[in-house]
Amino acid sequence: MNDWPEGYGRGSQGSQPEGARAMRHVQRRPVPQQQSQGYDDGYDAPYDSGYNTGQVYGGQGGGQGGGNGGPPQGYPPPHTAPNWRRRLKIGSLTLVVLLLAVSIGTYFWADSKLKREVDLSKVIERPGGGEGTNYLIVGSDSREGMSAEEKKKLHTGSAEGKRTDSMMILHDGSNGPTLISLPRDSDVEIPSFKGSQSGKLFPAQGRHTKLNAAYAEDGPELLVRTVEFNTGLHIDHYVEIGFAGFANIVDAIGGVEIDIPKAFKDKNSGADFQAGKQTLDGEQSLAFVRTRYAFAQSDLDRTKNQQKFLAALASQTATPGTILNPFKLYPTMGAGLDTLIVDKDMSLWSLGQMFFAMKGVTGGDGTSMNMPISGSRSGNLVWDKTKVKQLVDQLKNDQKVTVTSDR
Repeated sequence: MNDWPEGYGRGSQGSQPEGARAMRHVQRRPVPQQQSQGYDDGYDAPYDSGYNTGQVYGGQGGGQGGGNGGPPQGYPPPHTAPNWRRRLKIGSLTLVVLLLAVSIGTYFWADSKLKREVDLSKVIERPGGGEGTNYLIVGSDSREGMSAEEKKKLHTGSAEGKRTDSMMILHDGSNGPTLISLPRDSDVEIPSFKGSQSGKLFPAQGRHTKLNAAYAEDGPELLVRTVEFNTGLHIDHYVEIGFAGFANIVDAIGGVEIDIPKAFKDKNSGADFQAGKQTLDGEQSLAFVRTRYAFAQSDLDRTKNQQKFLAALASQTATPGTILNPFKLYPTMGAGLDTLIVDKDMSLWSLGQMFFAMKGVTGGDGTSMNMPISGSRSGNLVWDKTKVKQLVDQLKNDQKVTVTSDR
């Protein structure tokens, strides 16, 4: 008995069922590649029947999403090693930008603290300039900003106004720096000058006096005019610091080490030192550079101590330990700049050059000396005119200084 429906099986006209005969062969079309961001190339998304065809992703055959052994398309890439060269470059650039920003900020901060109060354009009949740069460095006995307790501690007294306690010419040239002390008791002629405040012209009267009297009479401008007139050397910049600023700088760097060859004591300055190497604080340093009555040559011996100390101060301040340490650099700069008075044309760059020239005075080609003295007049020290002229000529021409001082 045949259970096949009519038209099928043996009774049919073919060896295949009708349904099979009616179905034409359909060629299988390839499924379009899936795009990473969707199907936006004209094809509909392929139907996913969930049937596993057995295809292995990531095989050597480079299946539908594997590529050359890589992850299927659309999957997150595998973790890669960090690019240390790029990170180092970015870190270095960030550090450079940070250092530049700090340097610029420090420059403007320091520049704003400079007291540019001396107008050298008021100085008349000035000598011609020469090679190198000449600084007139003045230590004044200004007590501005000091309390009564500080005046007593530093043995400064309470005199009104201010006078010059030390004066030096620093020449910075190609043959090394030269530091020349100008004793305050030097006998000089006061030339014609224009009043720094009144603008009035005062004619020359042939009047002789001590050098520090010029400062007391009409301030820094007359002092510069008097130094230039009596030496013939053009002064490019003026720098002045008071008692308090000097002591504060020393304390800010933690003291200055200096070798004292012979013990001395002076009740006027408060000095009481034993011989040998020792570190002086601000109070002791001020006493050291101000002492004069304990020495046989009084002011001449004092100027030698001043030169020695300032060179040591500059040498011990201009070190990586101070410059690269903000906890030392900023207090040191602040202590000095707070009481520093300079001329209107002084820049921080020029001030820095002066500082490093001072550091080089005792090393390399540096020279330190007193202005050559030939004798005395009424208690004032008279300069040796012949040697002074020779010295000034060597400085103007930036030659090696060969002139010496006998005192």
